[in-house]
Amino acid sequence: MGRKKIHLEYLLNATSRNILWEAISTPTGLEGWFADKVLSDDRHVTFCWGKTERREAMIVAMRTYSFIRFHWLDSEKEREYFELKMTNNELTNDFVLEITDFAAEDEVDDTCELWESEVETLRRTCGF
Repeated sequence: MGRKKIHLEYLLNATSRNILWEAISTPTGLEGWFADKVLSDDRHVTFCWGKTERREAMIVAMRTYSFIRFHWLDSEKEREYFELKMTNNELTNDFVLEITDFAAEDEVDDTCELWESEVETLRRTCGF
């Protein structure tokens, strides 16, 4: 079965680029909404959920106050990644969180629902 690239956008009522950047790019920030525990050693990042689930990723690209792109180390597809990107809506001065991810064709809906849930947690945690 094929894989599909997913691109999602979420308007956040956030006017602080520092708070949003911290939430998507630091271990402490990611622990607030994405994973239970995040360990980072420069570009190598370990994400932990619950007591047993963990996945390791490499930060493959990053531009401060713009985006961070991770590649799962257990992924068979070398060119796949997940990316968290922040852009500013100049009209409202709010930020948009753009998420790019990949999923098997039969898992696209589940992946979108998972991201929706994660972003709702981000909104609650950061007050967006």
